[in-house]
Amino acid sequence: MPRDGNRRQSQMRARIAAAAARLMAEDGIDDFALAKRKAARQLGAADTQSLPANDEIEAELRAYQSLYQGEEQRERIHELRSVALEAMRSLADFNPYLAGPVLKGTAGRYADIDLQLFTDDLKAVELFLLNRNVVYAVSEQRHYCGDEPRAVPVLRLDWDGIPVNLAVYAAKDERAALKATLAGRTIERAGPSAVSALLAADG
Repeated sequence: MPRDGNRRQSQMRARIAAAAARLMAEDGIDDFALAKRKAARQLGAADTQSLPANDEIEAELRAYQSLYQGEEQRERIHELRSVALEAMRSLADFNPYLAGPVLKGTAGRYADIDLQLFTDDLKAVELFLLNRNVVYAVSEQRHYCGDEPRAVPVLRLDWDGIPVNLAVYAAKDERAALKATLAGRTIERAGPSAVSALLAADG
């Protein structure tokens, strides 16, 4: 009986991962936790032990996008990376890096561009935007620098019609491993030259 239970749980994990990936690809959900909770509700899975890990969902997302959104996905990623690089070049004084789904190549429809800035002068970033008449909203996220929690200000704005999130870290954090959660993986990031190389590879 326990073996049957484990098999059912494993099958449910796989179904939730596939459903969550479809939600992220089709509905523009970019939050893994939200996607897996919504998928679990749709499938009537009340057992939280059946929830898949983010890596499982990401693998399903890549497979789904490759199968059902191949050319559309390639064009979307190329466009988003192009806009990201343009923004990064404009924000060069603040040591910008690209992170998130646009860097990974898994950005769904309606995806935001996630940029990380490293500066000790948040006001200078805001002044830069104000001088260019860029309207923005400010929120805050909790990230981790190594094992230390960070309250990170995030400026949300539009750049060429694409939503962009500017997470502003302290200058010294540029050399550190940044994580969204204490137990999570290090957030991948790429500077302008690396993003330029990705665009060249995209063709």
